[in-house]
Amino acid sequence: MSKPSGKLLLIDTTFKEWQFYFMFTRTELEIKTVPELRLLCQRYRLKPTGNSGYKDSYVVSLMAFPALALNQLQQHRGLKRLSFEDYQALSAILDKMDRPTDEQSALIKLSLEGRYYESPKAWEQQKLLNLYKAKLKLEEILDLLGD
Repeated sequence: MSKPSGKLLLIDTTFKEWQFYFMFTRTELEIKTVPELRLLCQRYRLKPTGNSGYKDSYVVSLMAFPALALNQLQQHRGLKRLSFEDYQALSAILDKMDRPTDEQSALIKLSLEGRYYESPKAWEQQKLLNLYKAKLKLEEILDLLGD
């Protein structure tokens, strides 16, 4: 699918289909006051490109940051994608964790329902539940990184 040129796009990933939303337009930003633009920059932790007394300093920063952020990702600056080897290492960790047995699955389900042993077995039960939750989060992380 080709993207319209000259427009910055934000992809809403909450939907299965691609939906595009326009970032800030120059017109939208130019009708704002300097204090409103300052608040927008503060919201996204951006600095004005020049003198903070001028609207253009804020407008340029607000219009440019989305494209700059994606360029930085492509240039491996800041937040970086994992290499295939790193992804494999995380997969290996997940494989080492294995799967819960039927009895462990039942105890995990019982724990999620709020039923616990008395101490000291409650600590072990909590460890099992935490391990299971960590495994689920790791699976979610691998799914996110695999996209």
